[in-house]
Amino acid sequence: MTELDPFTDLLDPPMYVVTTEADGERAGCLVGFGSQCSIEPARFMVWLSKANRTFRVAEHAERLTVHLLRRDQAHLARLFGGETGDDIDKFADVPWHPGPGGSPVLDEAPAWFVGRVENRIDGGDHVGFLLAPETVTNTQDDTITPLALSDALDIDPGHPAN
Repeated sequence: MTELDPFTDLLDPPMYVVTTEADGERAGCLVGFGSQCSIEPARFMVWLSKANRTFRVAEHAERLTVHLLRRDQAHLARLFGGETGDDIDKFADVPWHPGPGGSPVLDEAPAWFVGRVENRIDGGDHVGFLLAPETVTNTQDDTITPLALSDALDIDPGHPAN
């Protein structure tokens, strides 16, 4: 148990799939640490595990794409959270297209944005990527029930343990 568990155990934040591209390599992972962190200018912070291949690609990327999933899209959460890009091409059987700067956009995601990396902040075992949104898309006419942490608790991380 960490010192924050009594607090964080009460939370059920949304999960995101973060994708990126740098030097011809694509990567993506399931992320539980992310939030809007400024209104004006609009900014979003997403935290990537240093043990994750996506982090290694994102270190050299100019942009990241942050995807919001619906609760019924557990298949994407399992692919991007339970597999590692060190072993498989996560994009091989998933419809996607290049977004601004070539950052991969998952076609099935109901909402996503591409953000330019403004800063990287070392937070311990994760690094925060401060994103300035460049393109924002919401394909839904109504609200959705987003995939949340409680929906992903049974996904064992695809990357090696720290």
